[in-house]
Amino acid sequence: MKIFKAIIFFFLYLIFTNSIAADKSKIINKLNSIDNIQFNFIQTTNQKVEKGKCTLAFPSKLKCIYKDKNKKELIVNKKMMAISQKRYGKTLFYPLSKSNFINILSKNELKKIINESNTTIDDYLNIVLINKDDSKTLIRFNKKDFLLAGWISKDQYNNEVIFEIDIISINQMVDDKIFTLPSRG
Repeated sequence: MKIFKAIIFFFLYLIFTNSIAADKSKIINKLNSIDNIQFNFIQTTNQKVEKGKCTLAFPSKLKCIYKDKNKKELIVNKKMMAISQKRYGKTLFYPLSKSNFINILSKNELKKIINESNTTIDDYLNIVLINKDDSKTLIRFNKKDFLLAGWISKDQYNNEVIFEIDIISINQMVDDKIFTLPSRG
């Protein structure tokens, strides 16, 4: 009886791992066909909910406009990230290397992570990324269409940040000027 259970477990394990490998392959195939996406987002940090719209263009360009009273904008252009609060005329600049964005915004890096990382499944296909500081980021993909669905990570204050996305368009014409960083000073 124990041998029978072991054989069943082994076959179920093989089926599950083959299914995950097939899902990873489908995600990568989908990524290969995408140059840019536009999406609405909901970002939740410590019960604080922020919403807005973003344009992501591979490689490493992102612009998000938040729907808030401070007129917050986030722009990533290759190696720098700028977060502006237009209401106050204030902009902070950060090197992209200090952000988890660097792994998600580079299609080649993202494909590498998908191939090499563990996967968990709940409502999403979750790619488990172990960051340089040993923290984890879950990069989430929809199970139906294998498109990016968001991520869960920790911010610099160790708060959990849940970033959910709803893609509204793929491979539309995007003016590269929208990714121009604001001037310093």
